[in-house]
Amino acid sequence: MLKTVLKRLRAGTLHSAFPDPALTTPPPSRLRELVRNGQDFDILLINVRDFALLRELYGRELSQEIENRLTNVLREAVNERLHLIPTCMPLEPGEYLLCWPSRGGDPRSQHDTAYEIKLLAQREANAHLLRWAGRELDLGFGCARHEGTKAKDAPTREARLFQAVSEARLRAKMRLDLSQLSLSSEFNTILLEKNVRAVYQPIADFTTGTIMAWEALTRGPEDSAFQSPSVLFDFAEQSGKLFALERLCREKALHGLGAMGQGQKLFLNIHPKTMADPEFTHGKTLELIKEAGLSPENVVFEITERHSINEFALFHRTLDHYRSQGYMVAVDDAGAGYSGLTSIAQIRPEYIKIDMCLIQGIDKDPVKRALIETLVTFADKIGTKIIAEGIESQSQAACLIDIGVHYGQGFYLARPEAPKPPLAVDTSYLRKPQQDQGRIVASCLMPVGNLVEAVRTSRQGSLVPDAQHYFESSRQHASLVVVGEDETPVGLIMEYQLNRQLSGQFGAALYSKRPIEAIMDRHPLIVAETTPVEQTAKAAMQREIIKAYDDIIITRQGKVLGIVTVQRLLDTLAHMQVEMAKGTNPLTGLPGNVTLEREVEAGIGSGKRFAIAYADLDNFKVYNDTYGFKNGDRVIKLAAGILDHSIRRHGDTSSKLFHIGGDDFVLVTNPDHVERICRAATRVFKRLIRTCYCQKDRDQGEVLATGRDGVERPYPLVSLSIGILAIGGPCTLMEIGERAAHVKKYAKSMLGNVYVWDRRPPLGTSKTDDLPPACPGDDIVKAG
Repeated sequence: MLKTVLKRLRAGTLHSAFPDPALTTPPPSRLRELVRNGQDFDILLINVRDFALLRELYGRELSQEIENRLTNVLREAVNERLHLIPTCMPLEPGEYLLCWPSRGGDPRSQHDTAYEIKLLAQREANAHLLRWAGRELDLGFGCARHEGTKAKDAPTREARLFQAVSEARLRAKMRLDLSQLSLSSEFNTILLEKNVRAVYQPIADFTTGTIMAWEALTRGPEDSAFQSPSVLFDFAEQSGKLFALERLCREKALHGLGAMGQGQKLFLNIHPKTMADPEFTHGKTLELIKEAGLSPENVVFEITERHSINEFALFHRTLDHYRSQGYMVAVDDAGAGYSGLTSIAQIRPEYIKIDMCLIQGIDKDPVKRALIETLVTFADKIGTKIIAEGIESQSQAACLIDIGVHYGQGFYLARPEAPKPPLAVDTSYLRKPQQDQGRIVASCLMPVGNLVEAVRTSRQGSLVPDAQHYFESSRQHASLVVVGEDETPVGLIMEYQLNRQLSGQFGAALYSKRPIEAIMDRHPLIVAETTPVEQTAKAAMQREIIKAYDDIIITRQGKVLGIVTVQRLLDTLAHMQVEMAKGTNPLTGLPGNVTLEREVEAGIGSGKRFAIAYADLDNFKVYNDTYGFKNGDRVIKLAAGILDHSIRRHGDTSSKLFHIGGDDFVLVTNPDHVERICRAATRVFKRLIRTCYCQKDRDQGEVLATGRDGVERPYPLVSLSIGILAIGGPCTLMEIGERAAHVKKYAKSMLGNVYVWDRRPPLGTSKTDDLPPACPGDDIVKAG
């Protein structure tokens, strides 16, 4: 093959199968020029080991795709390392020749540069091959220098080229001794001088818009070959010093962490080989964590899925050991590495981090969206949380929130920095909208103190065997509250938690003389007795999955009153919701007629003035018939959301929204706020309803449809009409209903999105002082 290349170089007929558009001339032309002009240039030969087997296993199409990808990756790696575009051409299948003008220097530095390029290319190529074939490439490399300046004529230069390529090919087939590289000495110096730094990237909680955790990442010395984490860790793995490097990285991450908020966590990357290393279990990590003022509950071991797990038995024993101490586990790069769902099923992590290859373009790719939706459902069923990695745009973040992904991480939210950076975007929009049913229970304020049960307390300093004896002698209790000298709660011990700690091989001996602080939960859920039941339930369900069903400590003036079990809490909440749901609309979750009647009667009985706004959708039946019931439901929910938003923004705490059936809504509020609410609602609805139509109907501003009379004609877009009336004194529900229907009918007689005031005296009074000024000759005033 090489002789053919030389012949075609002489004839000028060699053309690259992979032309680079960034070059003005094809790469082989540059090679001919280098040989002809007698220039010195460096040669790098890369081969894919076992390429013939790869092609046999996966076919020509995939092997060709790998070759094409690897060619581009090699060019990019050389450009990243040397800031130039190399000549690149295939020789044999799975073999590539790269060359570029020589910069001179020690041949050892040439080998170092070649090795760095090989690592960069291999890392990038494997990221793609793992997704295609579930395995990694093993690249061999060899380098040489063509000394064209020492050749007197063209035949000699060609002979030197042949000799240099042959030398590079021979080296590529040999296994590299890393000790021969000057990089080895540089790497050892980095370990000795601890010359790495930690940076931190926040992980956002999509429920609250706050930071749930930070991932600690490592960077090598600036302006060195090991500045890239991929080169740093790949070299460590191949030189057998991965454990030493990861131990150093954990030290740096914990020393530079700084203060963390309650419940926040630190994600530490751990290679599966490190987890199986016997030295990993000697307690050094626990010492570092305690020095940083943290506990194992604050730490999540992040295990990358890009590496296979060979020693499963030892790996799982180590994993179980650390979990028993309170550490949690995350699987990194899910969807991009070995075994995928198999690894998740075996490891059973608390967190699953989705690789960015599945996140990029998710807002435009229905297949990726469907896949992530399935993973979220799967995670919810097994009690795991999903973290989306590589979020780079607002549209991606919004899509992930809509899907129900729990947490997110990426450059759009914040770049890795030291010290720990805040989120780089306004997180208010990141908060998931609460379910409509949240409004159902919002008005139920039963205090959690009504459900309190007696509990045994134990003072700080008591021994673990004392707690064990208590649980053995009192089977009806599953928890023990630890209190300080002033009787304030400082911790909680659940019986299952104690048993888990003592069930290990040396558990009983280890804790026989230790105080109960060693095993108690230092951050239990503590609420005052006046806290509403639904608020307590929400806080309980937002705890970590392992603590989700722990008892809740109830206090009175800061001191322990008792506990409430999650079972009793949820039973009570379910009963309340069933009772309240009897009067709610199943589509929007808003209170319905029964609750409205109670609210109006209570308002009349209070003797205070209030306003009622009756809202209805115009041309809704036409829309429903044209676009279908599913889209019709979407419009009703849109109207409910807009009215609810307007109330929250412009109303007060007494303002309430009701859905009384179909496309009819009723708002009860203070007369001083009602007009601002209605003005905002009609304006927003006019703008957003257009998103519910196809482009043609939006452009025309109307829909061609068949009316009730069977005649096809154009109809305007759906609009919102609102009639407003004031209640000033005693009156009946029938009087209110008749007046509201009259005002709404008048509003619907006008085109577009409108609201109108009833100009007659408020029901229950003859005064009109507080109403808007009348237009001459009008009984009802149109506004907006």
